[in-house]
Amino acid sequence: MEILRTPEARFENLPGFGFQPRYTQVDSLRVHYIDEGGGPAVLLMHGEPSWTYLYRKMIPPLVGAGFRVLAPDLVGFGRSDKPAAVEDHTYARHVHWMLEWVRSLGLDGITFFGQDWGGLIGLRVVAAEPARFSRVAVANTGLPT
Repeated sequence: MEILRTPEARFENLPGFGFQPRYTQVDSLRVHYIDEGGGPAVLLMHGEPSWTYLYRKMIPPLVGAGFRVLAPDLVGFGRSDKPAAVEDHTYARHVHWMLEWVRSLGLDGITFFGQDWGGLIGLRVVAAEPARFSRVAVANTGLPT
């Protein structure tokens, strides 16, 4: 699989986005995420064509309320690696990548919030690992069957 990576310089000096980048390897891909605060975990998953920048104004109040906020860039978006071939981007693969990312962090007691494709992908992660999640909130998404 050919993998593209956006240069870090493209993310410098973004207004309101001073979060420390973190990375986890999933299969052959580098997945970027934000991990801020402490306390119960809140997982924010964006949709298309966005990335974690979408949540820049939500993260500080959630951290201020005592939560640990995690927001990954879905594979193909933001600072995460981007498979070059269109056929590498399947729904099943995106679910697999995010499921492995959640597992790699050992998260439990998660409140999940997903919107658009983040909801479609994240709800499958919740279904695969229900014991890891305590609450679910979604917006502008669906529940595929």
